[in-house]
Amino acid sequence: MSNNAPTSGKPAMSAGLKLLLDLGPLVVFFAAYFKGNIYVATGAFMAATVTAIAIYWFKVRHIPMSQIITLVIVLVFGGLTLALDDPRFIKMKPTMIYVLFAAILFGGLATGRSLLKVVFEAAFPPLTEAGWRILTLRWAIFFAVLAVLNEAIWRNFSEEFWVSFKLFGFLPLTMVFAMAQIGVMNRHAVTPPEETPTNG
Repeated sequence: MSNNAPTSGKPAMSAGLKLLLDLGPLVVFFAAYFKGNIYVATGAFMAATVTAIAIYWFKVRHIPMSQIITLVIVLVFGGLTLALDDPRFIKMKPTMIYVLFAAILFGGLATGRSLLKVVFEAAFPPLTEAGWRILTLRWAIFFAVLAVLNEAIWRNFSEEFWVSFKLFGFLPLTMVFAMAQIGVMNRHAVTPPEETPTNG
């Protein structure tokens, strides 16, 4: 049997396409900014985000909670940027996303729930409850740090630097942090029970 076969009954999406849909809007924002300005980039970013979500729905008939939250904030803060002719809103957009994710994760831990698996769904493998708690706490802290970092950058550096840092700063930081959690995920992975061979 192929390792790529879906196991949950839901339509499957290739890792390459998922990566493209996740990173595509950010790349579009970056390219549109240097071809136009912050307002052109904001409009292109909004359109690219809606397109990515639509493709995601078309492929798997389901949208993860994290992407729904991101879409709403992108449309709200992007819309405010264009309607009020004020780029501060789109600059605050990452802060709001990171703060909201951190608040959800911290709030879940405070009530005894590890909401990482709820918000990000299939992004993580099955873990023990201890593993989920550790990973949830780490990601909550990481998102809080990113929120502070975004505020510090857009308020103290040039707009061009902030746009570049969105792609070449936040993205590598997130990838490095995610890879640093592999040890925790391996130690707390839920090992599926071995299948008992049957005769005949």
